[in-house]
Amino acid sequence: MDHYSNVDRLFALWQAVYPEANVTPQVNVAGTYTNDPGKLEDGNTPLTPFHSDDSGNFWTSSTVWSTKIFGYAYPEIIDWGVNSSQLTSNVKTRLNALYNPTNSISQRSVSTDGSSNLTLTRNAMNVEWFANIRVDESDTASPFFIHFFLGSPPIDPATWSFDPILIGSHAVIDTSLLRSKSSELPMYGQIPLNHALLAAGNADLAPEKIVPLLTSGLNWRLQNTDDSSLNVSAVSSLKIHVVAQEVKPRVAEDEFPEYGHLVVYREITQGKDGGVGADDSID
Repeated sequence: MDHYSNVDRLFALWQAVYPEANVTPQVNVAGTYTNDPGKLEDGNTPLTPFHSDDSGNFWTSSTVWSTKIFGYAYPEIIDWGVNSSQLTSNVKTRLNALYNPTNSISQRSVSTDGSSNLTLTRNAMNVEWFANIRVDESDTASPFFIHFFLGSPPIDPATWSFDPILIGSHAVIDTSLLRSKSSELPMYGQIPLNHALLAAGNADLAPEKIVPLLTSGLNWRLQNTDDSSLNVSAVSSLKIHVVAQEVKPRVAEDEFPEYGHLVVYREITQGKDGGVGADDSID
């Protein structure tokens, strides 16, 4: 329940920061247990099976826009006695204090050889690096993990999830129970890379420094839920690519960083099993 409560909290925070935003009408290609595929959904689409009264009516995104209707709020959202712009400023300030302090120091200080004690300011970086993941639903008959490493992964797959050079892991779930009502849609994931790059002693995250490092050092392995290794060839639709974007760090405590356009670096993953090459499409 903690997970679902936090998802609700994140939505409430997002709404406080972007009060003018609302549900964008779009076609639900996959459908749900109660809505057929291809149906246009908007803020007034019934959120089945949650009834709003005893007459058979359902809650909608529009009617649950604020948590106030249910009689609760979150500590970061003190939305009484302030106008909308003041609330947005207050929530941004609180979010920066929680998740984006300018003096944030990387707590992971182990390099690829396990010897470095370097700590660097993580939230003042001018470039953000990510590994993007794409896999088709048709390749998810059984759940599995994708582990990313900065360096050569150990031979024993049972050690992958806690190895010092592990960057992060992505879980690919089994969607076979839903597939009877859906198209074969792609599934996406993303792994942040900055924390591992900084921990390995890379204070300069400029592309000319990082592209060669990731080209030689970024690796990934697939693992079944029983800790055994899974060959990448068994997941033919897997496509991994690396992107970076320039970041303008925030100046004021009630501002967010500004992010530039994403740039794809195909040379990092080209020639690696499951990696995007020069001629592969990215969608």
